[in-house]
Amino acid sequence: MLNSEIKTVAIANRGEVATRIIRACQELGLKTVLLHSSADIATRAYRLADKKICIGGSSSADSYLNIEANIQGAKAGGADALHPGFGFLSENSNFAQRCLDAGIIFIGPTPQAMNLLGDKMNCKVLAKKLGLPLIPGFEEDQQDVSFLIKKCEEIGFPVIVKAAAGGGGRGMKVIRSSSEAKELIESAQREAQSAFGSSKVFLEKYLDRAKHIEFQIFGDCTGKVVHLFERECSVQRRHQKIIEEALSPSINSETRRKMGECAVSLAQAAKYTGAGTVEFLIQDNNFYLLEVNTRLQVEHPVTELVVGVDLVKAQILTAMNKPAFDENLPMTPRGHSIECRIYAENSYLGGVPSTGLLGQVFWPEGPGRRFEYGFEKDDEVTSFYDSMIAKVIVWDENRIRAIQKMKRVLADSVIFGVHTNIPYLQEILSHPDFIDGTFTTRFIDKFFPNGLEKNNPSEKEAFILEKLKVTVTKNDQTEATSKMQASPWFHNWS
Repeated sequence: MLNSEIKTVAIANRGEVATRIIRACQELGLKTVLLHSSADIATRAYRLADKKICIGGSSSADSYLNIEANIQGAKAGGADALHPGFGFLSENSNFAQRCLDAGIIFIGPTPQAMNLLGDKMNCKVLAKKLGLPLIPGFEEDQQDVSFLIKKCEEIGFPVIVKAAAGGGGRGMKVIRSSSEAKELIESAQREAQSAFGSSKVFLEKYLDRAKHIEFQIFGDCTGKVVHLFERECSVQRRHQKIIEEALSPSINSETRRKMGECAVSLAQAAKYTGAGTVEFLIQDNNFYLLEVNTRLQVEHPVTELVVGVDLVKAQILTAMNKPAFDENLPMTPRGHSIECRIYAENSYLGGVPSTGLLGQVFWPEGPGRRFEYGFEKDDEVTSFYDSMIAKVIVWDENRIRAIQKMKRVLADSVIFGVHTNIPYLQEILSHPDFIDGTFTTRFIDKFFPNGLEKNNPSEKEAFILEKLKVTVTKNDQTEATSKMQASPWFHNWS
């Protein structure tokens, strides 16, 4: 039996991560309270949660970013603890502190550790004290735009401006000249304020031939910090990851050892507890600390599959002052895992988000296949939030087999009602630079800058599509008219 410290967990998030947390709570015998917006009633997490409390309108500012609404919702639901998931308020130390002040256990690091590592500027100050390798940049409190422009010129272009309070590609802009600096810095500040509730930004020299490698860290209730090896995250579009892998095909055992030691030393210095990620860039055989994400990552499943752990359950158990992992479990990676993020978007129009009611959804289950999704048939994908609707994760004995399995799984997956990036992912997985592991963070910019080029259907395909449209409308003219937008044949999704 679990102790009585936590009986009910509030979930301050949405989509597939909310579903993921609910499943972990169910396995631990805990009740769940979903804190949701008015737009997220028709979702899988809503149907799975024991209790549901609407905390505001469709806008993130009115709901998922509203600290007091989340606190009051958790209290109204009788929650002992709160899990923030990732994104939104998950790295907001003020939110963590408000939870504690309200008598609610925050499932994550302490507010002090979040301030020290989650704030990108404070993190770099600590890293400097520890002698960790850093990218040249500016990470102080001065936020006047004209002052930041001068700092960009001192660092030397290209420079990247980043949100200090968050990640996930939000509030990140690459500045290549003084003439565009003002516009891009102000844009980054606005985006950071909207996404994380803070407009604070910092600057770094932009490495344009780098690999993005991150290490999963975990601090348990005894104060011990370990790393659970690395993930390869270099396939990115607009600074947002698309495909992640564990382990990375790009580093050797000695580099892995050195990077892991850096990650653990930084977490230990901050007295870190729970799950976190230390991110690095590698260029010209040198690695540099990028940032620390003081939360669960979107791509955590690939680590779970190669190491054999459950990070969400470990987070909850740590919050209950219980052992996170079986002490007899050897933390040795096995095989290879790949995750693809499924977005509701049109890959033939540069990734324009696609919204609407979902039709038939089918995930081809099988050995070494894992599907995490927040939407099912008849659910609505809205324009209010990020367009990621699911994650597909595979495991196999080596990387080549894992790539082959992922391509097969994507080919067999079915999602009607919205466009998805599945064709885009299939092209990436088939590219020679991806297969041989030489890709960098510029991979998408170099090979797929505008998404995919649309291939017009052949004369025979066009004839078949036209016949199918006629057949659909003949079957029930009235019903076909009302449902035409949801018909895959109407959109030529052959």
